[in-house]
Amino acid sequence: MATVTYDKATRIYPGADKPAVDQLDIAIEDGEFLVLVGPSGCGKSTSLRMLAGLEDVNGGAIRIGDRDVTHLPPKDRDIAMVFQNYALYPHMTVADNMGFALKIAGVPKAEIRQKVEDAARILDLTEYLGRKPKALSGGQRQRVAMGRAIVREPQVFLMDEPLSNLDAKLRVQTRTQIASLQRRLGITTVYVTHDQVEAMTMGDRVAVLKDGLLQQIDSPRNMYDRPANLFVAGFIGSPAMNLVEVPITDGGVKFGSDVVPVPREALTAAADKGDRTVTVGVRPEHFDVVERPEGRTDEPGGVAVTVNVVEELGADGYVYGTAEVGGERKDIVVRVNGRRVPEKGSVLHVVPRSGELHVFSTSSGERIGD
Repeated sequence: MATVTYDKATRIYPGADKPAVDQLDIAIEDGEFLVLVGPSGCGKSTSLRMLAGLEDVNGGAIRIGDRDVTHLPPKDRDIAMVFQNYALYPHMTVADNMGFALKIAGVPKAEIRQKVEDAARILDLTEYLGRKPKALSGGQRQRVAMGRAIVREPQVFLMDEPLSNLDAKLRVQTRTQIASLQRRLGITTVYVTHDQVEAMTMGDRVAVLKDGLLQQIDSPRNMYDRPANLFVAGFIGSPAMNLVEVPITDGGVKFGSDVVPVPREALTAAADKGDRTVTVGVRPEHFDVVERPEGRTDEPGGVAVTVNVVEELGADGYVYGTAEVGGERKDIVVRVNGRRVPEKGSVLHVVPRSGELHVFSTSSGERIGD
């Protein structure tokens, strides 16, 4: 096993005017499961391919353990890669596919057979060892591709969107298997995905990239609770965090008809930047629905959200609506009780919980105040 270090690693494609990956600095612990996540074109697959030796590194360095592998060919890096498209040999059996790299390396047949059988047992593939890939489902083929990586006993696993070809139910099932398998084997793993739910449920730590730049690296829980900037706040979480620009007022921010308290240091930091507004983030589950008291006909306060769409998920419901906040019409998502969902076209009055607000500088986009 080994640590992995990106030391200001940079990749600039020929003819490009800016780097695809720009001075990436990440230290991955021995046995850690790190997920690289971000939108298409953010540099996550390029970062993985730089580690694999499939892309040149134009600046900085990459180390596996104590070895500088920046300019080593892939075969000398002691890594195994699992791709999105399983890349199995159609004319070979499952056993032959899994053991092919060992055969090429001149490993004795008996040892290959033993390693293949051990990996097949871990992956529940024992009964399929004699089959060809065409006789397997997509999930089984992906497990064969993983078995091929396992038998090599590499120092590092690299996985490039290995679940994106699977249907939704199988994807959930297989990501659980990959995460538990990695913990059992204890092999350092770098995993690339564009699916932030996958990232949050699988990784020991998550690294969010945008335009080749690292935005934040943290545990899934810390990233959800304390996003470093507006991009991470809007990207991590499903449904996404509500982000609304609101005016600063005495003791807090003006949110609809209410003043919601925010930390004093956030207001001071905004004032120091010359901002008269801040951007406030509220998770859908951190709105309280304000009920109109019995017998009253006046408006109950808070922000009036006109309900456009209701997603009923059983235990929970999500209201997708519009509201006027800070003088603008904004899309708002609110989690509600799954047994008491409002009707489409109705008006819901909501107030954000003051202790659950995220405050960002409108001018820089960075988190402020805590």
